[in-house]
Amino acid sequence: MGITSGLVLYAVIWFMTFLIVLPIRVVTQGDRGEIVPGTHAGAPEQHHLKAKALITTGVAALLWAIIAGIILSGVITVNDFDWFDRLPDPQ
Repeated sequence: MGITSGLVLYAVIWFMTFLIVLPIRVVTQGDRGEIVPGTHAGAPEQHHLKAKALITTGVAALLWAIIAGIILSGVITVNDFDWFDRLPDPQ
């Protein structure tokens, strides 16, 4: 795995993790009972985006290290996903 593919893998993992972490602990206007006129009651009041970004960065780094280790060690290769025998043998 090259540098570019490692960075792309980390970016994909980071954004997927961020989209999972984003809705956790969201406080809506309806929860607080302070609905601004013209907005929906489910509109978020507090996101805690900085904390969520830091949590996402740590979790994504851990997941990236595990996945990159698996890819670099050769435990799982592209040929493992060749279900129709279209790729040549790796010898």
